[in-house]
Amino acid sequence: MAARVGAVVFDVLETLLDLDPIGERLEEVGQPAAVLGPFFMRFQRDAMALTLAGEFADFTATARQALRTETRQTMSEDAIDHVLRGFAEVPAFPDAAPALSRLSEAGVPVGCLTVGDPDNTRSFLAGADLERYVDQVVTCDVVGVWKPAPQVYRYAAEALDCELGRMALVAVHAWDCHGAKKAGALAGWCSRLEGEPGEVFLPADVRGDDLLEVVDGLLALGPSST
Repeated sequence: MAARVGAVVFDVLETLLDLDPIGERLEEVGQPAAVLGPFFMRFQRDAMALTLAGEFADFTATARQALRTETRQTMSEDAIDHVLRGFAEVPAFPDAAPALSRLSEAGVPVGCLTVGDPDNTRSFLAGADLERYVDQVVTCDVVGVWKPAPQVYRYAAEALDCELGRMALVAVHAWDCHGAKKAGALAGWCSRLEGEPGEVFLPADVRGDDLLEVVDGLLALGPSST
């Protein structure tokens, strides 16, 4: 009988890659590091809003606008450039490589499901020494809409040549896991960022305090009863 999980896709920003160094770049241009959190939240919200309105949210343009707005128009374009260049240098979380390696050793295809340009994403993963574990990179740029639109998860399953119901998304964002579940995929939620997933979202199939615990839980899932 086939294993329950046929492929696993990871969210990238805040799940595999640590954005805290972006805060240091904000400080270097005269902004408080604390701007990082609300900036990234505004960036995600604005991208989702554009998707809901039927527009495609360009990663760089949306991020630039979010920075301008969150800092009350006090950043120069050069300063914004400096901050956004930091995305290419952010490190992996300590649990990222062990989790991806565990899947590779188990023979489970690994993908990344994120935003932005696929080539840039591969560069970010290479810089964090994670690219060697990743079989496919799927980004919203390719699909034409942003997560959590269901077609994003469907496209990822097709790219990994996996039935949607046997593909699992791993993320630290409960809303992303909710989107995967609504689309028909499996989900593994890591508590590192949010602590608790909240009652408004569908529960993930697996939850854990770190990515390796989540991956082990996904690998241990028994066959579906449906």
